[in-house]
Amino acid sequence: MSAKTLVVLAAGMGSRYGGLKQMDPVGPSGETILEYSVFDAVRAGFGKVVFVIRMEFEEPFREMAAGWSRGRTAVEFAFQDLEDLPEGFTVPEGRTKPWGTTQAVLAAEEAVTTPFAVINADDFYGAESYAVLARHLEAGSGEYAMVGFRLRETLSDSGAVARGVCQVNEGGLLESIVEMFNVERCGAGAKSADAMGMVKMLTGDETVSMNVWGFTPAVFGQLREQFEGFLERHGGDQKAECYLPNTVSEVIRAGQASARKAARVRVLKTSARWFGVTYRKDRAKVVEEIRRLVANGVYPARLWA
Repeated sequence: MSAKTLVVLAAGMGSRYGGLKQMDPVGPSGETILEYSVFDAVRAGFGKVVFVIRMEFEEPFREMAAGWSRGRTAVEFAFQDLEDLPEGFTVPEGRTKPWGTTQAVLAAEEAVTTPFAVINADDFYGAESYAVLARHLEAGSGEYAMVGFRLRETLSDSGAVARGVCQVNEGGLLESIVEMFNVERCGAGAKSADAMGMVKMLTGDETVSMNVWGFTPAVFGQLREQFEGFLERHGGDQKAECYLPNTVSEVIRAGQASARKAARVRVLKTSARWFGVTYRKDRAKVVEEIRRLVANGVYPARLWA
């Protein structure tokens, strides 16, 4: 079994949620969603966890990890900083937020030396997601990977969300991801509205990215190149963010234009259920889902007992 690292993106503030949702207890013994993610990853053979956080979150994250990491997995911290930019770029006046999930992954580069997975801290992906990703990384094919979920199973009953809708070819490789905003349920399917109010109807069966990725360290150079291109286009914007799904799409597109930059992303299928806490009202459903999984024996009542 090859060494594998789990990179957890945990620098977000949770503005729609109204607090630091990564620390909100949802398990019967006070566990957070990210603790269930780490538990599943450790069971799948990931031997190291890297938390990408903001510097001001360090103390609560260290306290949390101290409760379960000893003897189970190595833990490191990387810090996403607004001013951590490639040479030649500066932060525009008035900007206060970091630059998005692509910058967050790049922040982990020094801590990652093995094939690795990337997840969001506040999303529950299910044990099977980590198992299929671990098998892919252990195979050593050199392909990157994305765990795909069905759109209708990723929507919130509390409000609209953004989702990356994937184009997958007949060979199971990712071709592109289109970021759609204001996505909400509509009958058996869904609908999305863009900034101009144009509505696009969706079946609900579309494959979407929920930010569960598998990479090798080779991806860092590719992400950095695309991040620099993003800054050239949007570096003066106070709010623009460089989202990882969009960046991976650009990496794939660059590979189509140049064999030297080729990158293949395998879309992995899973029957695992996703759920998360975009809005505070989502928390009750998450608590109930965790309770059901514990009752069915998927997780112990005390996760780290």
